[in-house]
Amino acid sequence: MADKKAKEMARLAYRALEDKKAEDIRVINIEKVSVLADYFLIASGMNKNQVQAMADNVDETLHKMGYPSRQVEGYQTANWILMDYGDIIVHVFDRENRLFYDLERIWRDGESISVEELE
Repeated sequence: MADKKAKEMARLAYRALEDKKAEDIRVINIEKVSVLADYFLIASGMNKNQVQAMADNVDETLHKMGYPSRQVEGYQTANWILMDYGDIIVHVFDRENRLFYDLERIWRDGESISVEELE
């Protein structure tokens, strides 16, 4: 069972993505299938500006709560921004790259959960 901190981080990131009108936000509990993190959050945006705004909002929200990012990749191109916070990893895609990489299929062994389960 993912710890309380990981759940809180995932909930905060979800809400931050939602605030920037992210499309199709998915939360996958991967703790039983990977040592990388407890949760993956996957979301997409319509264009580069929205994808960057979503990433900025997640980073600002988590940082304010004392959860700085360990690493951020792909911010400049903004077709896939990967944000590593240790307990959670946030993937923010443009639509085309989300379909291409299809992380939901790759991580299908993880448990897809609703935002309500993070409350």
